[in-house]
Amino acid sequence: MDYLWNHTRRFNAYSNYFKKEFGTRVQKLSIDAGFTCPNRDGKVGRGGCSFCNNEAFNPSYCQTHQSITWQIEEGKRFHAWRYKRAVSYLAYFQAYSNTYAPLAELKKKYEEALACEDVIGLVIGSRPDCVEEEVLAYLADLSQKYYIHLELGVESCYDKTLLRVNRGHDFASTQSAFALAKRYGVQTGAHLILGLPGETKEEMLLQAPILSSLGIKTLKFHQLQILKGSMMEQEYLASPEKFSFFELDEYIDFIIDFLEILDPSIIIERFAGEVPPRFQIGPCFAHIRNEQILLAIEKRLEERDTWQGKYR
Repeated sequence: MDYLWNHTRRFNAYSNYFKKEFGTRVQKLSIDAGFTCPNRDGKVGRGGCSFCNNEAFNPSYCQTHQSITWQIEEGKRFHAWRYKRAVSYLAYFQAYSNTYAPLAELKKKYEEALACEDVIGLVIGSRPDCVEEEVLAYLADLSQKYYIHLELGVESCYDKTLLRVNRGHDFASTQSAFALAKRYGVQTGAHLILGLPGETKEEMLLQAPILSSLGIKTLKFHQLQILKGSMMEQEYLASPEKFSFFELDEYIDFIIDFLEILDPSIIIERFAGEVPPRFQIGPCFAHIRNEQILLAIEKRLEERDTWQGKYR
């Protein structure tokens, strides 16, 4: 069968997109550039999102007391043993909200990364309420020469959930941020957490058409995990009955249900989150590697003879 994305896999896969886009392997190098968030510094709240502990996602070489250049060079060495074919890199500003600073400071940090050898672009993680027009105009200019991708944490399309997890903004802010980025021609991606407390499966599934309407280029899925050191850890320990978690087989079938009604033009960057076991608490299949989850999803897609966007 011929799919919209012009390869034989049953979903619009990120790795295939990159191979087509760049003709070679491109490796992301995570950076902790010392940013914070408006729901940590008091602008909209304190304590951060209840599910968050950035230490669980930061590689060991991400050290804020070191320069961006140092982190990138260490990142190259860190990944060299596993990804020997990588010859080009994307600087991934990952920790906290990486557009939450004056434009002059952003320019200094972004341009230091772009000045590093073999860095061909930026992936910038942030929040919908931290996207200003002057930053988007600057990113649009950069995108004329470099690969620029703005990744925004959506997490949920429901205001009740965003309030529940101390997100500090509503879904209307998310819609406005993506619409503004689209107007400036800045490529965007979204991050979604499946299984946040209080959401039913039906509500989670209904997020597929909502996300399809945002004009995003990529999508990352993350199953709910309770991370040690997060506010949610304390909530879970106090009231575990208020939380429910996907079993692995259940999650695989749910992801496929989601894919079937998702816009087929959206590139799937990741199906699940992965953190070191020392950060995990509560029932979770996170000890299963992402590669295994991907293989299981592809096998189930074939068994069900279905594909992304089949019922879109």
